[in-house]
Amino acid sequence: MTAVQFPINQAFVFEVAKNALNKTRILPLNIEQALSDNEVLLKVAKFALTANNISYGITGDILGYWLFFPTDNLKEQTQWGRLPVMGFAEVVASRCQHINVGERVWGFMPMATHVKILAGRVSATQFSDINPCREGFSPLYSSFVRIQNNPFYQANNEDFDILLRGLFTTSWLVDDFMFDHHYFKAQQYLITSASSKTSIALAFTIKERGERPAIGITSAANQNFVESLGCYQKVINYNEISSLDPTIASILVDMAGGQTTLSAIHHHFNKQLYYSCQIGATQHDDIDINDTLFFDNLPGVKPEFFFAPKQLKKRSVDGDANDTMNKINGSLLRYIEFCHSIITINHTKNVNQVDAIYQQVLAGTADASVGQINSL
Repeated sequence: MTAVQFPINQAFVFEVAKNALNKTRILPLNIEQALSDNEVLLKVAKFALTANNISYGITGDILGYWLFFPTDNLKEQTQWGRLPVMGFAEVVASRCQHINVGERVWGFMPMATHVKILAGRVSATQFSDINPCREGFSPLYSSFVRIQNNPFYQANNEDFDILLRGLFTTSWLVDDFMFDHHYFKAQQYLITSASSKTSIALAFTIKERGERPAIGITSAANQNFVESLGCYQKVINYNEISSLDPTIASILVDMAGGQTTLSAIHHHFNKQLYYSCQIGATQHDDIDINDTLFFDNLPGVKPEFFFAPKQLKKRSVDGDANDTMNKINGSLLRYIEFCHSIITINHTKNVNQVDAIYQQVLAGTADASVGQINSL
């Protein structure tokens, strides 16, 4: 991170080196340009930072996350990127007649004080960023929910909402996907990085449905915390994988992504691993994205990447998209209520402290029971 100290009231953007995620920089933003037709300038009020956002960086080139908010300097777009985060923002300038200054919205945005979008697909409940860089991606990532018309919005839940909504939606859809496929005839879930907020959300939804138990696999340092949640039937650390009964047909939902952990589970369960699902990358130091044969050489089923928007689209085709979102939002409110008792919110209001928090999340040393909310 640059040693330059930025004034608190200055517009800025936080960027990450795509091939060295620990290298960051803060650049000033020019927000004085006149807006074109249908452009809207948003002032980011707050955003959450979790291990999920680190996963966006690791898979940014593969899944396209780096394309959401390209850097201003075209020559640097292959080296530097802007991580998508979830947050609340306020409309501070608008050339779209259907979007008013002062509106508060929820959605994906960069780690920045401001973001300019090209508004389209405007309805009473939401609008989208239709910039060309958003073409080909799920509407889920480009939509902004208009708070004034959102029946699920609760002001006292804002911090937990941006901390949990995105990852909870993914987790809900994972469980929905497994239910759709009759759990691939497996009898239990195995969930790695069990202390991560995405994993906890999945364990919560699994327990709510009540059809399959979940085994949490985590670090020894986080084992007591994970056990205290009451979401998992059993919790073990990574050194205890061999203690699990390898004869029980299982589904693996891998939030860790580390090759050592993935290999240990596949070798231990072998043909009794009926489905292997890749989502997160909390063990990013043990991932070699250039090792294209690693999955092929694992015993048992070949791991598959889970893409939440695909399952959401299927739900929309099968039935009422609004009904699905209402189910997700209702379950999310119950999850947020649960998380009020297990997660403490840490607010950061200084741009010059963002890198230190980011480095903690990147290194996996951030406290699993703390949620990082940046209000800059």
